[in-house]
Amino acid sequence: MLIKGINPPSLDKLLEEAKNDASSAKCGMYLTHVGIVREDAKAKVRENKENTKPVVGMEFSYDEEKVNAAIKSAMEMDGIYFVRVWLVSGKLKVGDDIMRVLIGGDIRPHVIEGLNALVGEIKNNCVGEVEIYE
Repeated sequence: MLIKGINPPSLDKLLEEAKNDASSAKCGMYLTHVGIVREDAKAKVRENKENTKPVVGMEFSYDEEKVNAAIKSAMEMDGIYFVRVWLVSGKLKVGDDIMRVLIGGDIRPHVIEGLNALVGEIKNNCVGEVEIYE
């Protein structure tokens, strides 16, 4: 489920919701992902381009329909029973939260694979990120 709102949900509250969900009896593990705006540009950390300017902010957006499709796909993976995703949109500064994801499932390999697949799909196909430099 996609959670809407300006402020990121508390991870404690998300976990409490997960543990109170009907799926909790099937879940032996929950994992979270918290994405945050960093000062190192993507080109620096992914392509080793050392001469990049520091990032001071980011314009972030997402396609709700695509995010919901990614969540649905994650819920169809083996052993995955619980998913919550929160994304922000707008102009952000270094240190601001971009996303929070909580995923729960039966065993560690399924949950790790589910989190990796879901966050990868969101980052690669559902969001727009424009870095703002000094």
